[in-house]
Amino acid sequence: MEEEKQYKAYYDIQKELRARVIHSDVLPEKINYIAGTDVAYNDEDNTMIGAAVILDAETLEVIETAHHEMETTFPYVPGLFSFREIPALLEAFKKLKTQPDLIVCDAQGIAHPHGVGMATHLGLELDIPTIGCAKKRLLGDYDKAVLPSQRGASQTLLFEGKKICAALRTQDDIKPMFVSIGHKVSLETALIWVLKLCSQYRLPETTRQADQLVNRLRADSISKKTLEKE
Repeated sequence: MEEEKQYKAYYDIQKELRARVIHSDVLPEKINYIAGTDVAYNDEDNTMIGAAVILDAETLEVIETAHHEMETTFPYVPGLFSFREIPALLEAFKKLKTQPDLIVCDAQGIAHPHGVGMATHLGLELDIPTIGCAKKRLLGDYDKAVLPSQRGASQTLLFEGKKICAALRTQDDIKPMFVSIGHKVSLETALIWVLKLCSQYRLPETTRQADQLVNRLRADSISKKTLEKE
């Protein structure tokens, strides 16, 4: 209860954002560039690095990257995680020369206790179609035994009677990914794009490339700071 009072302004922002989410396709006629995002933390000096990776939508080759390192200013509060990561990601996107037509986040979209996961929050801030593609289920129920083991199989998850996301098998005989609407993308279209981005691995190529980039940047940053102290 005390936490709700302390962060009431942020819960109010989420309520306002939730009302603005578009659940249908508002996409360019042709998707040329897709972005992936990730954030890495350095707890020793309380900093974080937000990174954005732009991929060619057809070849899935990386054509541009950008990042931003800054102090971590928002605490970890369950349900408000996007407020912690969004600042660094917004700064990273400002540095990109290539405007993505679609963003796929390693995060939840509307499959979130307040209906505004990081993917949805970022999509609304940037006004760019966005998909949430998470490794773990946050909300909703599904029957693991019913979901076929073949790549492309999916099962809708319901929460309080509403369709919030889908479990998607991106490769044969592996754990599913949990795909949800972020903003300006229908769930059906989100599933199509995530499956295309998972041509070889369980994770979308957007997520894989963003994760690799941000981990390299974090390691480089730590090494540089260590040398500066010596």
